[in-house]
Amino acid sequence: MSIQSLGVGSGLDLEALVTQLLEAERAPKTERLDARDEAVQAEISGIGQLKSKLEDFEKTLDDLRTEANLKGREPTIDNPTEGVEPFTADASNSAVEADYQIAVKQLASGSRIQTADAVDGGFSSTADSVLSTGTGSLTFKAPKESGVGSDSFNIAITSTMTLQQLSSAINANSDNFGVTSSIVSTGTADGGVKLVFTSDRTGEGNDLVIVNDTDNAELDRLSTVRSDELTTTANSLSPISPAQNAKATIDGIDVESKTNEFENVIENVEFVATELSEFAADGVTFRTSKLSIGFDNEGVEKTIRDFVDNYNNLNAEIQRLTKYGTSDLEEDGAFAGDSMIRGIQSGLNSIMFSAVNSSGLGGLFQLGIEFNEDGDLEIGSNDKFGFGSGEDRLKDALSDNFDDIASLFTDETEGVAVRLYDFVDQYTSYSGILKNRENAANDTKDQLLTEREQLELRLMGTEEILRAKYLNLDLTVSKLNSTGSALLASLGSA
Repeated sequence: MSIQSLGVGSGLDLEALVTQLLEAERAPKTERLDARDEAVQAEISGIGQLKSKLEDFEKTLDDLRTEANLKGREPTIDNPTEGVEPFTADASNSAVEADYQIAVKQLASGSRIQTADAVDGGFSSTADSVLSTGTGSLTFKAPKESGVGSDSFNIAITSTMTLQQLSSAINANSDNFGVTSSIVSTGTADGGVKLVFTSDRTGEGNDLVIVNDTDNAELDRLSTVRSDELTTTANSLSPISPAQNAKATIDGIDVESKTNEFENVIENVEFVATELSEFAADGVTFRTSKLSIGFDNEGVEKTIRDFVDNYNNLNAEIQRLTKYGTSDLEEDGAFAGDSMIRGIQSGLNSIMFSAVNSSGLGGLFQLGIEFNEDGDLEIGSNDKFGFGSGEDRLKDALSDNFDDIASLFTDETEGVAVRLYDFVDQYTSYSGILKNRENAANDTKDQLLTEREQLELRLMGTEEILRAKYLNLDLTVSKLNSTGSALLASLGSA
């Protein structure tokens, strides 16, 4: 008799017995693997969260370790009338603190020229042909201070081209360097229509040049010079308004610029003219605006407060990851008691409150930064130590030791931000401590997967042994049951 399932022959629940024995073998090992896997997963997650906060803090440090971000100059402009803003200004970090009285007297502009009235050889309508016969071409050139510049474009003219078509061709030319063509109708027969050329090349002497390339006499009314040695044409166009410089006064001194940008007219300061200054009551004198170059206290203060906030965000994450559960229901953090985290905390704290001899401030405390009772940084409002509150010390540093703030953070050997950045980078870089820790955790995770597979293979072998063992038992009991049944049958029939 062939037995297909354990217990069929004997009537014993041997299938359940094998299952229970296998589970008894599997459960403690699986439980240990699950606990290790949970710990590794928590570690990998914790590493990612910690690295993210460290990188945020590192970005703040990167700004702080750059001197240019801490020595900025802030120009402020006080105009005599609200709504009239003759210029904007910018200053480099090396600009001197000072006040200037500035008036904008003239804006830079390009030249503007136009064709003659219809009665003087101009055009009667936009449909007029540019040429009555033949062909020709015009070249538009952008002059520079000495002669004609290299920027130019050419318009070929046929006998059928109308004034409107010429204007459109000029505006659409791919090499156009800043010439705008427009048509203005005078509304009179004598005036007719005028073709107006406007150039965006500003500055005295930079008037637009239009060359009659083919010396076709009919094109003289559209050109400023002939092609032969660029001699002036008999009927050349004349600028209605020639290109002009921007003009201003600085503390009564006349200054000019080819453009509306006045660069280094005041050393390390740039201002850009945007509109004319308003006139005084006499209608002749321009009223001045006050330009003050001072320290960018507001920007530097924000950078300092961002440093405090981002450290506290990092510290909060570290505290969450290292906390111990206060009861059996509260789990420990992923890095509770971890020496690496203790190393990060102690390293940060050591650097932040070490002396910086290269700065007149000496350290972060003189900048108003201190630890509170929770281990966070703060710029406090209370005087705890008899040196004034954190807010007062910060205000004094910005007012009296502005340049020392930069050296406090950026000195190459002692700067707080420089040293903190290098310290944090050991953990966040591609080959840093956290990456190596993460790689090790992932290796452990892979090893746990291998151990699970090995456990299942061992249990499969154990199951085969148990089934073979209890199969023999099942057969033996089945035979005994059969023998017993036969004996009972024999005794019953005797």
